[in-house]
This record gives sequence, C-alpha cells and structure tokens, in this order.
Amino acid sequence: MKGNGRLYRRGNVWWIDYGFRGRRYRESAGSTRKAEALALLRRRLEEMGRGRLVGPSAEKVTLDDLARLLLDDYDANGRRSAKRVELAVRALKDFFSGYTRALDISTDRINRYIAHRRDSDGVQPATIQKELAALKRAFNLAVKAGLLEHVPHVPSLQVRNTRTGFFERGDFEAIVQQLPEYLRAPMRFGYLTGWRVQSEVLPLTWAQVDFDAGTVRLEPETTKNREGRTFPFAALPELEALVQGQRERTRAVEGATSRIVPWVFHRDGERIVGYKRAWQSTCKRAGVPGAWVHDLRRSAVRNLVRAGVPEIVAMRLCGHKTRAVFDRYAIVNEEMLREGVEKLARRSAAAVERKVRSLAQRAEG
Repeated sequence: MKGNGRLYRRGNVWWIDYGFRGRRYRESAGSTRKAEALALLRRRLEEMGRGRLVGPSAEKVTLDDLARLLLDDYDANGRRSAKRVELAVRALKDFFSGYTRALDISTDRINRYIAHRRDSDGVQPATIQKELAALKRAFNLAVKAGLLEHVPHVPSLQVRNTRTGFFERGDFEAIVQQLPEYLRAPMRFGYLTGWRVQSEVLPLTWAQVDFDAGTVRLEPETTKNREGRTFPFAALPELEALVQGQRERTRAVEGATSRIVPWVFHRDGERIVGYKRAWQSTCKRAGVPGAWVHDLRRSAVRNLVRAGVPEIVAMRLCGHKTRAVFDRYAIVNEEMLREGVEKLARRSAAAVERKVRSLAQRAEG
C-alpha cells in the first residue's frame, strides 16, 4: 500500500506497520484475512490525516471500562447521586451492551439511544438527560486517564417537565388526617419547614434539636447542597407544638420499652424508612391523586413568600443555594396575584387619602 504504511504477515496473522510524528507503530490486525488488515491500516491513516491517532489501546476500551471509571469516580468522591448513576449505566448497557467499543458509541448511535428510551421505553426527557450526562462524564474521565483521545458529541435534551404542584392548606389537611399516625408529624414538619422529607426530616435526631434556643439544625454534608441549616421552630407556634408533642410521644415510648429512641420521627421507636405506598394510597382516598411528597417543599416556599418573608431568608430556611432553583419553587398562582394587586390598591388608596388631607389642611390654612 502506498503512503505511510504497509502490511506484512507473522505466521498466518496479518500485521500493519505505520509511522506517525516520528514514531513507528506495529499493530496486529488479529485476522488471517488481508482485507481486514488493509481496512485497519486505512483507518489508521485516516486518523493520522485528521491529526489524531486513536491507536490500538483505544480500540480495546469498552462501555464496561467507561462505566467502571464513572462508578469509581463517584465512589472515590462520595457523590450522593451514585445510585442514580448506577441506574443510568444499567440503561446504557441494556441498549449498547457492555462489550460495545467506546469508539463505536458515536453521535448517531447516541441519537438512536435517545429515540429508543423515549419512544420504546417511554422514559421522560429528564431521566434520559441524566443518562446522557453520565455517558459524557464517563468519556471525559477516559480522556483524562489517557484511554481515549476525544469525547463524542453527546446531544443535550430540553427538559420542560418541571413540577409545579403545591398544596393549599385544605388539601394538605385532607391528606394528613388520613395518613397513618406515625407519618402525620413528619409530613406536617415538611409542610411547615420546606425540608426534604426523605433525606432531611426522617433522619432527624433529638441531638439536632435545641429546646433552649428553640431551633432544629441540619449539619453540613447531610443536606443536598452540603451546607448546614437552622430552622427556629419556636418562632412558629404550630411547629413548636408539633416538636414538643413529638418529644412527649418519644418519652412515652422510651418509658414503655426501656430504651433510648434517638429519632424525632419514628414508628413506635423504630426509624421510619419508607412511606411512598402509604402516601399514594392516602392521596387517592383524599381525592388528590398524583400528589407528591416533594410538593410539601414547594408549598412551604410559597407560603413563606406569601407571608412576605424576604426571599434570601426563605432560601436559607428551606435550603435553596441558588436563586434559579428557588424561583422554580416560589410558585405564584392567581390568588397570590390578586393579593398583590389588592396590596397595591390599598397602598394607592392610602396615598390618595394622604394627598386629600394635605390639600384640605392647606385650604384651611
């Protein structure tokens, strides 16, 4: 073959020989067929023509290798979303198979993956986007490790399924009154504070409650944004009564069982682990099917804004690190708009009244 390469045989196996940037490369085609060796050499020459030689080592990198790099990275850095990444890796392997070469995962194949997940599996865009982000992260790690030369273009989906649900007080009461008794207090706590029920409310211990200061706190690294947080429960009578009542119930359980109960919210002294099935069935009975526990968080933000709490304070209380995320939760409905206009009307009326009084005083003078 003309150019910067040649074919030769060792025994029955064909090899290729080529030079790139002053260095010679000899690579087995792994085949006894000359045509396959010729195709490999042409591929190498095309790579060199583009100024980037992939080489034999990159040829051996598979999706399994990418997945291992990704999962090891999450484990080493203690990332909280490791379970979600494991699910993403599983979905990618189901489509491509773990033995698929990384070099074969091209943009057109990624587009086919997107179509398959959306149309055949019925997966929401937000989930697909997380899977694509995991794939892109895996490729980036492989490039940093020197296993690959480049990252393929990974399309980004527009996700427009942001949840906007919230509870009016009546709907919330209809649900909470029908919940199992052990779930009522933590759900009320979530509704009043805006804290995440699964990761922040249910794990609360009495060591985090300061009755003298009237506060409950979350330690750094235990929250989603890894920042500590404090809520002055004593400043809200309803919340103070809830915490005090839970303390009395805990003491009663401790007295009956002769053991210490560290959890603020528990089921007869045992930590509450799951609630989804009880929540879903209760919402159906209450006539609010499809309601999410996370809607409690949106409701708390909305109630704080509605009460006139400064946004920076509401963000600190509920644990929103950025304004963009907070704005997604600060839902404004028609009633709030009406209240805003009514406040404007009252202010305008007061201004007019002051003006009339001022004119009257001048006339009398």
